[in-house]
Amino acid sequence: MVRLFHVYYPTRTLILLGGEAILALGAFLLATLLCFGSTHFYSALAMNSGFYKILSITGLAILCLYYFDLYDLHRLLIPGESFFRLFAGLGTLSILLAFFGYLFPQFMLGRQVYVAGLLILTLYLLAWRTLYSWLLHKPYLSERVYVLGSGPSASRLVDTLRRHNSLGMEVVGWAGATATGALDRESLGAALDELRQKGAVDRVIVAMPDRRNVMPVRELLDLRLSGVTVEDSTALEEKLTGRIEIRSLTPSWLIFSDGFRLKAGVLAARRAISLAVSLTALILTLPLVPVIAAAVKLSSAGPVFYRQKRVGRNGVVFDCYKFRTMRADAEADTGPTWACDDDPRITRVGHYLRKMRLDEIPQLWNVLRGDMSFVGPRPERPEFVEWLSREIPYYTMRHVVLPGITGWAQVNYPYGASLEESKEKLCYDLYYVKNMSIAFDLLIMFQTLKIAFLGRGSR
Repeated sequence: MVRLFHVYYPTRTLILLGGEAILALGAFLLATLLCFGSTHFYSALAMNSGFYKILSITGLAILCLYYFDLYDLHRLLIPGESFFRLFAGLGTLSILLAFFGYLFPQFMLGRQVYVAGLLILTLYLLAWRTLYSWLLHKPYLSERVYVLGSGPSASRLVDTLRRHNSLGMEVVGWAGATATGALDRESLGAALDELRQKGAVDRVIVAMPDRRNVMPVRELLDLRLSGVTVEDSTALEEKLTGRIEIRSLTPSWLIFSDGFRLKAGVLAARRAISLAVSLTALILTLPLVPVIAAAVKLSSAGPVFYRQKRVGRNGVVFDCYKFRTMRADAEADTGPTWACDDDPRITRVGHYLRKMRLDEIPQLWNVLRGDMSFVGPRPERPEFVEWLSREIPYYTMRHVVLPGITGWAQVNYPYGASLEESKEKLCYDLYYVKNMSIAFDLLIMFQTLKIAFLGRGSR
């Protein structure tokens, strides 16, 4: 796996994306060559920044494919769905090219170039994805993995690896599958020696919560020196899922692990970016405010804006502002309650505001005031925080940074409305706090645009 912007991506995904970027660039270069001929090819690229226009089209093509989830390897392994999304992405690209060409004629390199380029790109991508999907099923491109350990932690890891079969990690065995009692160092060492002598494994993952007098250190070292990768299960699970599993956390791991660098310089730079992004977003959405306000007012009785107490950094309580999406008396009888699917308290206008995240526009004011950041863990209500802090270990760690309008948990997990869902979201929040950086924030902002555009994760 390759780490980019503090997030780990499967090498297979990056090869797929890089290959398609090259194919898109090549398709439009070939279209330029066919349309202008070899005599005028270089002059066509040099005049009016022709090559940079093609680079822009390549970036736009990759963006369209990304927005249709075409770099999710799970979908690639489903040919019918993959090709449907491919045609939808290319159709969107053609519409965008026509739109930009109409508004900005100087952007055009030639209509015939764009038409020919789209046709060539379609053929390229159909052939490339068919070939790549075939290659992903080949065993010689998979990594053979042995899980050293038993119990819930090892079982959960094996299940994760088998569910993420697109990663190319094939579980060829694990100690817990054959163990009838407690594991001992001698039997584990013998199993590892046999794997090394047969050359039957490429990676060993240690998933042993209690390693004292049990872990076969010498055999693991022999495997490491023979070229086999040896890795801790907690670190690997963090890479695979983009989350930190709280059930396997210990205070020592939190203290000594890499990350959790909350330096003043990074926090100040993040604050400056949040202010700039929020101010820009507020200016862009300002024309929508009177329209939304009128729709909220006409749809149901009550105020346009909704003010609610939320817990911020270091446990400080602040007033969070949103457009009202529920009836004014939504919690009159029940008290503080999470929203649920098809919640009858949500108004008809409120349903669409939540789906498109437009109800959160007033929170930009909270960012400008310093109550929130643009990116961070979502702020929770004090009543829920008090309860969740008692029920979930390390829950208060999410309060060491400013809460955000969007966050790593928001782009990876749906709305949390229960104890178990709050635990799952905390796993993502802890990953964010551990790996927090400016680049990571920009990545989350980029993914948030996709989530809002597709209307996912709302409730």
